[in-house]
Amino acid sequence: MLTVLYPEKMYPDDRVERDIFGPEVDVRQRDTRTLDDLSDAECGAVDGLMIFRHFAPGAALARFTRLRAIVRMGVGYDRLDRQYAAAHGILICNVPDYGTAEVADHAIALSLALRRGLLLHHHAQRRDPPSPWVPIDSPMIRRAEALTFGIVGLGRIGTAAALRARAFGHRVLCYDPHQPNGVERALGIGRARSLPELLAASDTLSLHAPLTPQTRGMIGRAELALLPRGAVVINTARGPLLDLDALAEALRDGQVSGAGLDVVPVEPPVEPVPALLRAYRAREPWLEGRLIVTPHSAFHTPEAWQDIRVKSAETMRAALLGPRPQNLIAPDAP
Repeated sequence: MLTVLYPEKMYPDDRVERDIFGPEVDVRQRDTRTLDDLSDAECGAVDGLMIFRHFAPGAALARFTRLRAIVRMGVGYDRLDRQYAAAHGILICNVPDYGTAEVADHAIALSLALRRGLLLHHHAQRRDPPSPWVPIDSPMIRRAEALTFGIVGLGRIGTAAALRARAFGHRVLCYDPHQPNGVERALGIGRARSLPELLAASDTLSLHAPLTPQTRGMIGRAELALLPRGAVVINTARGPLLDLDALAEALRDGQVSGAGLDVVPVEPPVEPVPALLRAYRAREPWLEGRLIVTPHSAFHTPEAWQDIRVKSAETMRAALLGPRPQNLIAPDAP
């Protein structure tokens, strides 16, 4: 009998999981704040570990003496110590296709809400007294066909966002050194040879890269300065890709006219809260209608939650029982 542990209780029962795993697997669910809440005995009985929001550093994984596989119940795998897992023969898998449409839709929705001035006018009309019944002139409001939509990271979600942006009339340009030559041609979009080349052309910049040592902090002051003045920045990928202090400066001086963030460097934000988020929460006038923050909810639909549930269990079953593992993440994966 194999044991699969869900240390974060996400669903009201385990009927779906038991149906997928079958009688060979004992499914256990706990509701813990971190893996440290588990006893040594609980950890020592686990063959398969399911991770959603928890972090799994090597020190925590060392307590799982029987562990054979970890499934990250999502796309990103930066929460897992891949080097420790590789050194101890532990497979790491993810679920790369559960929220592709939702996150791509969210990125485009953030972009359109800013570029069409939806929040700008919404807030103005809620003032007391309301603003005059006229459009607001803002560098943020532009016709889609006049703009280049730049995408960093052309994976599943980046590709879906590219197709949506193209459908709205944008010229679409991508940068992803890990994609083979020609993938952009199949999508009918352009490709930048370097990140600076992409930034210099991107009126709207949308981040879809994974968080790695190479991508952490990849968009800072120098990078934002390369964007065309009045650019819009969207991040639905990982918070640490983007320097929030640099973004605040760019918003203040008009280099960036608007930003949409579904992710921030520390989630949920804790003290000291970044100055940009403090200004946003305080409804400071200079940010009105120019910044949208959502709580890492881009993936969220009932359909996506069901996909996470089913696909994660199927991936773990394949890793433990075969016929062969799926969605394997290599220790040196970008």
